[in-house]
Amino acid sequence: MDQHIAESIGRPDLIRLDDRLVCLRFETMKAVSALAAVRHLLDTGAVRRGDTLLDSSSGIYAYALALACHRYGMRCHIVGSTTVDHTLRTQLAVLGATLEQMEPCSDLKLDQKRRVERIHEILAEHPEYHWMRQYHDDVHYLGYAAVADRIRETLGSADGLTVVGGVGSGASTGALARYLRTGPEGRAAADVELVGVQPYGSITFGAGHTTDPDIIIAGIGSSIPFGNVSHELYDTVHWISFDAALAGSVDLLRRHAVFAGLSTGAGYLAARHERGRSPERTVLFVAADTGHRYVDTVHARHREAVPIADLAPQEVTDRGRLALPWSRMQWDRAAAPAS
Repeated sequence: MDQHIAESIGRPDLIRLDDRLVCLRFETMKAVSALAAVRHLLDTGAVRRGDTLLDSSSGIYAYALALACHRYGMRCHIVGSTTVDHTLRTQLAVLGATLEQMEPCSDLKLDQKRRVERIHEILAEHPEYHWMRQYHDDVHYLGYAAVADRIRETLGSADGLTVVGGVGSGASTGALARYLRTGPEGRAAADVELVGVQPYGSITFGAGHTTDPDIIIAGIGSSIPFGNVSHELYDTVHWISFDAALAGSVDLLRRHAVFAGLSTGAGYLAARHERGRSPERTVLFVAADTGHRYVDTVHARHREAVPIADLAPQEVTDRGRLALPWSRMQWDRAAAPAS
């Protein structure tokens, strides 16, 4: 029996959509990394119960950290993006977390920059606070070891598995690939390929020169460098636009009854494509959260969705040739691109 709701929220379901396509569905994925990170910090004496944990978030991590702090008797302070909505603000308040939300801003890079600047101001005022650094501290990898074990146990093996998901801070897909490739007890592991999904405009894999006329999909890209992204773990990268991700989210709900957000819709598109390219492999894609935050912006627009059969990626070998709505590039476990 779970001792706290955060443990249940962070436990994923594995749903077989067809013989070679599997959905790893979370209610709130970052609860996995936040819980394990806070537990590790307590166990190692880096923090004590009652301390204040601080971080910046566009939304999901704020909720996850608030849950972890509630679970372990910590205080939580969030510097939030403009994207934090009324529902999340209310949940954070009731959970006892404090939120400083940035003023509205259409520029993601400026929003992230302002949040980081505010973090440094707070630390100068309160040096006793612990900055979680979700984008840079690999303590956030730890929680995914149990998820990798669950995948291996459910599928019987990780051999011939392709994992697809948003890159974001680098912790989720990067950690899953690392743990699945390593195998139980550190044994040399299986043939596991990793496919990262990015929005246009993200600098993480060198697409900062591109733009999406709609929005950058929150959570899977970045306009600032993230230390937790291990580029050498990724075999392939897909860049997917808002419109294409919307079509993926709508099709996933219509075809498979899985209600999820934009990053999942993008991952679903990429996973279907990878499955078609490699008939011998099982493809697993990450559904990081439910679709509730996207009802008005995505699912209510289902009649606008392009049939996914009409969508296919443009294959590129040069990031200078990236083009909307969807591009795919072999990354081949290369190092980070030159900035």
